[in-house]
Amino acid sequence: MVTVGNWPVGVCTWSLQLEIEEVVQALDDLGVRHVHLAVGPAVETGGDEYLDVVRQQDWIITSTMIDFPQEDYSTLESIKRTGGIVPDQHWKSNRQRFFDAVDVTAGLDVEYLSMHAGFLESTEPAYAKKVKERIQELADAAADQGITLLLETGQETAEEMREFLDDLDHPALGVNFDPANMILYGKGNPIDAVHTVGSCIQHVHIKDAAYTVKPGTWGTEVPWGYGEVNSDSFLTALEEIGYDGALAIEREAGDDRLGDIREAIKSLT
Repeated sequence: MVTVGNWPVGVCTWSLQLEIEEVVQALDDLGVRHVHLAVGPAVETGGDEYLDVVRQQDWIITSTMIDFPQEDYSTLESIKRTGGIVPDQHWKSNRQRFFDAVDVTAGLDVEYLSMHAGFLESTEPAYAKKVKERIQELADAAADQGITLLLETGQETAEEMREFLDDLDHPALGVNFDPANMILYGKGNPIDAVHTVGSCIQHVHIKDAAYTVKPGTWGTEVPWGYGEVNSDSFLTALEEIGYDGALAIEREAGDDRLGDIREAIKSLT
């Protein structure tokens, strides 16, 4: 088992861009047992086969993750339009996809299910009301099966995330904290954000990025330790808020993701 102090180190399975059998081999090679498990494949055609492979492993699944098929990450504007549960034309199918993910998560006896909800902040009362009602419904469904829904950071500032959570005040809502996303979306300093979101953080991604030099465009994801997160400061901030969960390495760019993950493990440990 790979650890940093008392924190287990895991890997986000989707980062590897491999079939599940190849993910198994890669994690064996890395010596990693903790995983943040993508369950999109489990709620689609072939899902039973996917879950059969997962159940055969001695993995410790720190959280599951569900994504949504319509999402377009090509630009900041496109993901704002298409992200998460916000688009009305996809709400019915995405709602069912989430419910199916809850069933899978419960069946695997996992405590957390994460997702990008879409942009939470808005000056439009109707938009804000819609998002809150939808998150409330999904969190209720998660709570019914003893699961906590984790909203991933980055598409709003930490202050907006904290205000949203405090306002909703739902016992089955928490945060999957991704420091790089704060930089990629231009939503603030991730170290400050750790303290702002604080006790709401239940799961953490290890991912790094550099700020954009052109406002309104994406920042650049880079291997852990090569960006502007500042690994030492980030881990210190997690200690200061008393975080006691897992550190899941996520890599969503680059031509050698497995190599970058391996280097991140070495850097952390």
